[in-house]
Amino acid sequence: MLPVADPHRRNGLGRRESGPIGRLFLLPRTAIPLVREADTLGIGEETAMNAEFIEALRQIEREKEIPFAQLLQALEKGLANAYKRSVGIDDDVFLRVEQSQGAGRSPFRIFRRMHVVEEVVNPHAEVTLEDARAKYKPDARVGETVEELLGERDMERMSGRIASQTAKQVLMQEIREAERNRVFDEYNDKVGEIMTGTISRREGRNVLITLGRIDAILPEKEQVPGEGYRFNDRIKVFVVDVRKALKGSRGPQVLVSRTHPSLIRRLFELEVPEIHDGMVMIKSVAREPGQRSKIAVASKEDRIDPVGSCVGHRGQRVQAVVDELRGEKIDIVRWSPDSRQFITESLSPAKVSSVTIDEENKVAQVVVPDSFLSLAIGKEGQNVRLAARLTGWRIDIRSEGQVARGEAPAPRPAPAPRPAPATAPAATAAPSEDDGSEAPPITFLDSEDDGSDAPPITFLGDDED
Repeated sequence: MLPVADPHRRNGLGRRESGPIGRLFLLPRTAIPLVREADTLGIGEETAMNAEFIEALRQIEREKEIPFAQLLQALEKGLANAYKRSVGIDDDVFLRVEQSQGAGRSPFRIFRRMHVVEEVVNPHAEVTLEDARAKYKPDARVGETVEELLGERDMERMSGRIASQTAKQVLMQEIREAERNRVFDEYNDKVGEIMTGTISRREGRNVLITLGRIDAILPEKEQVPGEGYRFNDRIKVFVVDVRKALKGSRGPQVLVSRTHPSLIRRLFELEVPEIHDGMVMIKSVAREPGQRSKIAVASKEDRIDPVGSCVGHRGQRVQAVVDELRGEKIDIVRWSPDSRQFITESLSPAKVSSVTIDEENKVAQVVVPDSFLSLAIGKEGQNVRLAARLTGWRIDIRSEGQVARGEAPAPRPAPAPRPAPATAPAATAAPSEDDGSEAPPITFLDSEDDGSDAPPITFLGDDED
């Protein structure tokens, strides 16, 4: 039984954070605004940042992997809001934080950017051409930007409690947003890949799996029926999608799957060096999760046996994949550009007598020995259904005896009590038109199961890697 979500658990960016972010909340009021430290730092009239606050930012840089330059940008935005709050204005104000060289603790200086205009409307962000040339830049022109170093009076205004709280709130919001974006970019690059995680807990019908710094969601529809998910078990999952954080959410959502057909592709890439190096290719995959799968493989070099490469010495490679899939059976068949040969291979382990194909309608008429009819059809039509998905052909199977008697595949009769037939019925399996997306179940005729409850199987074409 998995533990339910802990109501006391907080996001890594929450208020109960005991790391560097928590230190920012616990810093005294004078740690957020800029203070005068001329005697301590030996930098004359320059303004420096409190060393404890800078160390907290440096620790955030190391632990959250957020560039220090990005933290400075967040600080600039927070200080700009604090400045506007301290002077009581709503107009835009632009501040720039500059880290200068100095002995001892690293000093920071704050500059206010001012636009050179002919007539000043916002005195906190604009300056006349005459004042700009006299105070800041002798060759200043209208439309340019000049910078003014904030003085002691401005610093004293920003040291108030309300202004300090405003700076902290904006800074923390920017840090959270930066971390969310970093996490999204990190995991978005892993879409379509396999990741190994640890089962952490269950939330409703979803299972949460810890993948590094984030808890990925394994939805119920992506879980293999009958597969148990126990707390602290390590498991490999296929990353399906990464969604950006919604308003009020803790961070990006990572959706993973245990039923996706490409999970088998990636597992074989891990176990088979020839597939990883591109010498052996997986041409197509058909899967019924938790029960059985078929893969078609081909080799780029004649000297390499694709099936043998996937099976491995004494079946070690394919057995490793089977173990990871908790016992799901896997049939490995040899892909062939000859449709007749490929269909014959796809129906293994059944023996095929002959294959007649209709290229226009994409239909294959398959004849098998009487003793192999049940094996070719499979339990509840599973074998022929997977073969149809694997090849992309509609497959009609008849025994040699049925062909001799002139019998043809018939649609499923109306459900009614009837004696068991003397001979096995013919079977038809048809693949749906596949466009690379999730395909509906294949219709299987003349079987005890009409396929309506069969899980969808995605047919992956030759172009998919």
